[in-house]
Amino acid sequence: MNIDLQKKRALVCGSTQGIGKAVAIALAELECNVTLLARNENVLKEVVKELPSFAGQQHDYIVGDFAFPQELKQKVAQYIDEKMQYIF
Repeated sequence: MNIDLQKKRALVCGSTQGIGKAVAIALAELECNVTLLARNENVLKEVVKELPSFAGQQHDYIVGDFAFPQELKQKVAQYIDEKMQYIF
């Protein structure tokens, strides 16, 4: 199966370890622009550096915690407003 994810964007939760990190790497390998979401900013910065990056790919992260859903919702909405308005 051929999946073309070039110029697509994915938000991957729990992306600093385990399945979340593996999914983020797999999506990046398929040339998807990946936004990581997790609690620890230092680890997020390291994982962003580890993601495969081809021509034009831009990976990013959001620091957030599902224990605080309203705050997380606000951060994701703000991210979309600020960073993704130029993509659409």
